Amino acid sequence: MRRQRPVLGRRPLIMLLLALLVVLFLGGMWLLSTLNLRQAEETLASLRQRQIVDTFHANIDRIDAHHRRMEQNSRDLARAGRLLTEMGAGEAALAETLTQALEEFPDARGATLWLTALDPPRALYARRSEAGVTATPLDTDWQEAGWFQRRLAAWREGEGQPYWSTTYFKAAVDDAVISVAAPVLDDDGRLLGMAASDWVAEDIIGLMAGVEVTPSTFAFLVDRENRNLSSLARAEDLADAGRRIDAVSALGLHREIVALAAEEGPVRRPLTLEGEAWTLYLGATRAGMAFGIAVPQAEVDAVLAPMRRVNRRLLIGIGLAMALLAGVTLFLVAGLLRQLRTLYTDPLTRLPNRARLLADLEAGRAGTLVLVNVDGFKQFNDLFGHRCGDRVIQHVAERLEEALAAAPWRGSRLYRMPGDEHALWLPGAPSDEALRERVEALSQALHGLRLAWRGQELPLQLTLGVASSWQLDRQGDREESLHSSANIALKQARAERRSFAFYDPATRVRRDYERNLAWANRLGQALDEGRVVAYFQPILDLGSGRVGKFECLVRMLDEAGEPVSPGAFLEVARRSRLYRRLTLTMVERCLAALAETPHDVSLNLSSEDILDPEISEALLARVAEQGVGERLIFEILESEGIDNYAAVSDFIARAKALGVRIAIDDFGSGYSNFEHLLRLDVDLLKIDGSLVRQLDGSGDAESLIRGIVGFARELGIATVAEFVHSEAVLARVRALGVDHAQGACIGMPGPEPRWTGLPD
Repeated sequence: MRRQRPVLGRRPLIMLLLALLVVLFLGGMWLLSTLNLRQAEETLASLRQRQIVDTFHANIDRIDAHHRRMEQNSRDLARAGRLLTEMGAGEAALAETLTQALEEFPDARGATLWLTALDPPRALYARRSEAGVTATPLDTDWQEAGWFQRRLAAWREGEGQPYWSTTYFKAAVDDAVISVAAPVLDDDGRLLGMAASDWVAEDIIGLMAGVEVTPSTFAFLVDRENRNLSSLARAEDLADAGRRIDAVSALGLHREIVALAAEEGPVRRPLTLEGEAWTLYLGATRAGMAFGIAVPQAEVDAVLAPMRRVNRRLLIGIGLAMALLAGVTLFLVAGLLRQLRTLYTDPLTRLPNRARLLADLEAGRAGTLVLVNVDGFKQFNDLFGHRCGDRVIQHVAERLEEALAAAPWRGSRLYRMPGDEHALWLPGAPSDEALRERVEALSQALHGLRLAWRGQELPLQLTLGVASSWQLDRQGDREESLHSSANIALKQARAERRSFAFYDPATRVRRDYERNLAWANRLGQALDEGRVVAYFQPILDLGSGRVGKFECLVRMLDEAGEPVSPGAFLEVARRSRLYRRLTLTMVERCLAALAETPHDVSLNLSSEDILDPEISEALLARVAEQGVGERLIFEILESEGIDNYAAVSDFIARAKALGVRIAIDDFGSGYSNFEHLLRLDVDLLKIDGSLVRQLDGSGDAESLIRGIVGFARELGIATVAEFVHSEAVLARVRALGVDHAQGACIGMPGPEPRWTGLPD
């Protein structure tokens, strides 16, 4: 058949557009080349600016990290001083403690410990030198230092924060130092003394000497008294360094420390030194000092010189680029067209994909579309992982390709559809009988398909939905698309548990709509008249042989008082506004039964119920009010999937706080996922009846149930087997170690939570 090519078929138009773009590009190249230099300079300047800012942040963070270590060392020393005071330690113990503290903290050059609460008061100073760490007593005169006296009053009022001094000369080390002091306080906040760590000027200058932006860049620290410590102290030209230091000091940055501390990023400020333009990057450290980096603007601009040379060479290369442009463009277009072809190919099976199918169907040619669906595909993903699911898709595709090689299907085409579906396109218009024979033969060829996966044989069941374009034309259904018609046939086949079905417009939407409307009216009337009731099915404890639990099931009584199965009206309720009302009615029926029976009762809840606050809040409020949480079980309908784990987990936590137990219903159904057991706090696991029903004839079902029971037992979760319909299945369930059983063999649902024993 002739296929429409929506993208590839428009190749002349694409080539024309590309030719126009080439002309525009060549004309614009001259304009762009003139703007390129300016743009490049601005971009590089911006990049350089960001690099300088990053360097500033890295260095001020490094300084602040050092300050935090110094503060912590003083605090630790203060705690040690408190312990020494409580012990009434002598001078030797103080010297040993002080020496050890300084040896273990190489960032400090000296340390002081002053303890006034000792009798007599003691003050020792330890200093680091080439000979090691030595501790010596201090005279009391040092207490008259200005910064110490100013801080002493605050400490005596109970303030416990470390204090950073300004730069001062310390005779003990013969150098300028900055001290960070911490008070020694007792439990009542009374001042017992002081501990301090010294940071000498040489170490400060060494810390700043590592700042590198350009060759002439220098860094500095200015304290609250405008004393300047700079990396220029190590410069070879001391006269030039002195002039720069004096220029920085003249700015009076010590008056701006508080303002700098309030800024999130560095403050930029221009500075002229000996006729040259410099830029200062300023900020405040946690020690209350102004930190700055001075960068010469000339050295920043010098970085742009290579860019200017590159742009001049670019102008020269434009002529050569024009000559090569045509060939390069054609090469790129060819590659682009090859890439476009991949848009119509499924990467897993290498088959044409859904986009390709829809494009082919737009041609309007006569033919038949067959959709092939893998039943229960999500179970393979959930139980064995997505790699197994991918292998299922590939295996089905391989088997379909083998089947299509037969004579009746020659000329057909296989497509990969989203999810677990494939599509077959058979061109032509065979008779109804001939088409049915082909579909039946294909269904038989696919029957009994199995996949070997990691030592297990996985049975694969396929369902087919068939629709013919010529059939739709003959039945006057042109407005319906062929794909949607085949999808309707597929849903019909799955609903009727048939291996295939043909699209029949006579039994489609209108009939379903009328039936749903009739059931919605009947359900609404039943709710108004109180004919929605609860039936209770016993759950047998296989260990004790007694029934201690009942499952609360919804039933609607018809006009004659006969119960109607929920399968007839529950889906209608979900698609109407009656579902919330139906759920709240069942909540009341369940809680009323708990008030009349000593047994435990379980209530089914979907994730839709849990996520509806009008249902969940009312339910939890009624359980709390009635106080029956210890005998209530919420069965979360896992077969409908759980999307919002956070909301469901919150509901479960609130329910369990009231004593309610949580069960996962339908485990092993299409939405089963072991993640539910890990993410939800589950007490019971109800094994889906679709697996239990097969126990008397399927080894695969037995293996699956044995595995479920095993991991549930390891997690401390009880298990319940549903749909135990015979004594043979009951015996198998008991042998597999399942904790509870529920089904026709135990007892059918009834209007009261009562059990009369196993049926004869």
